[in-house]
Amino acid sequence: MLCEPAPAKVNLYLHVVGRRADGLHLLESLVAFAEAGDVLSAEPADALSLEVAGPFAGALAGEADNLVLRAARALAPGQGARLVLEKNLPVAAGLGGGSADAAAALRLLSRLWGIEADLEALAAGLGADVPVCLAGETCFMAGIGERLTPLPAWPAPLLLLANPGVALPTPAVFGARQGPFRESRPWPQTVAELADCANDLTEAALSLAPEVGEVLDALAALEGASFARMSGSGATCFAAFADPAARDRACKALRERRPGWWIA
Repeated sequence: MLCEPAPAKVNLYLHVVGRRADGLHLLESLVAFAEAGDVLSAEPADALSLEVAGPFAGALAGEADNLVLRAARALAPGQGARLVLEKNLPVAAGLGGGSADAAAALRLLSRLWGIEADLEALAAGLGADVPVCLAGETCFMAGIGERLTPLPAWPAPLLLLANPGVALPTPAVFGARQGPFRESRPWPQTVAELADCANDLTEAALSLAPEVGEVLDALAALEGASFARMSGSGATCFAAFADPAARDRACKALRERRPGWWIA
């Protein structure tokens, strides 16, 4: 059985800079990938099937058409495979979990089936976050997610992720967003410049899930954390660290204080 990781996507910052005529928001974001993630496995089979396991499998139990299956059909309609998704990431959490799973399906099944295809074009047709998840490296993302500038040498900080167990659907958060748009600006060159950026969806997320504020406060208070911020449309937030030992101590302390949270 072949396996492919589907790491969590983290928006180190997210600025809303406009809106298209079709209502989709224009974004600028620096995206990095965490160690935590889902895992997709595949083996040959006559028919296409998907089994979901792992700690967050239940959240997808009622989903009629998983993005993994849509990705598989987009790559090769009619091809069969037995797919197993280990769902380790919370759902509707601002981590691009479904998009990461779809990107992993494209990578994995192109190997399993021996297919050469334009995976970037297929990814763009599956969702706004799928292209950056397919790239799988630190990128500056602009537009609705289709304009990517790879930044493999960008000095991304160490991250500690925390989610209070509240699902926040992306459309609802964008629908709750109010206020003017930001001016477009170059991506930050250093972590210090990154700390001066923001996530422009935070206020909207807080209006729907006040628990996000608790997470941000708890992360910002951790010893060694340089700053705390929400990822994507929430409710997952992160604290940034420069020192691995400080991050590990903070992770242990937070797990003791908040045993009901998902922490990675």
